[in-house]
Amino acid sequence: MWKIKKNIKIPVEVSARHCHLSKQDLEKLFGAGYELKNIKQLSQPSDFACEETISIKTDSHILENVRIVGPIREKTQVEISLTDAKKLGANPPVRLSGDLESSGAITLAGPAGEVALEKGLIIAKRHIHCATSEAKNLGLKNNSVVSVKIEGERPVIFENVAVRIKDNYKLCMHIDTDEGNACGINKIGQGVIL
Repeated sequence: MWKIKKNIKIPVEVSARHCHLSKQDLEKLFGAGYELKNIKQLSQPSDFACEETISIKTDSHILENVRIVGPIREKTQVEISLTDAKKLGANPPVRLSGDLESSGAITLAGPAGEVALEKGLIIAKRHIHCATSEAKNLGLKNNSVVSVKIEGERPVIFENVAVRIKDNYKLCMHIDTDEGNACGINKIGQGVIL
């Protein structure tokens, strides 16, 4: 039986709607040989915000200026909030990044063309990134589920928070904009793993 250390303080970041693109879909949206332009390093060492944005749309609704997050991935996926889903008239599942089986359909539009995805639209499940070395010290295990308390004017306890561990991760919890609004975090806050 493993034991998590008590009252681990953890940074909490709000992750707004964004898209990860495959090379094939990037070229359909922006043109052959196109390369993403890095404008800002994100907290996870491998990820960066790109200058490029796209529109995402259903048959009757559209959300414009959806930021692309690099680098290129094997499969394209779009991460939105439940509020975004309601605006689009979509019903995507809550999933961890990369779990796209039976996820939502969405059309992406860029300056050079469109891509109609049969799957790839998700509401990102709240999760914690943690480096392998740090996880051992904190007593966290990959794919375990914890609860995190956010203190402040609008205290909330988030349950069912997935733990994701990789060598190059940096300790941080990611929540979407709806969850950030619920606990009063605009961009960056702090929580405690219970």
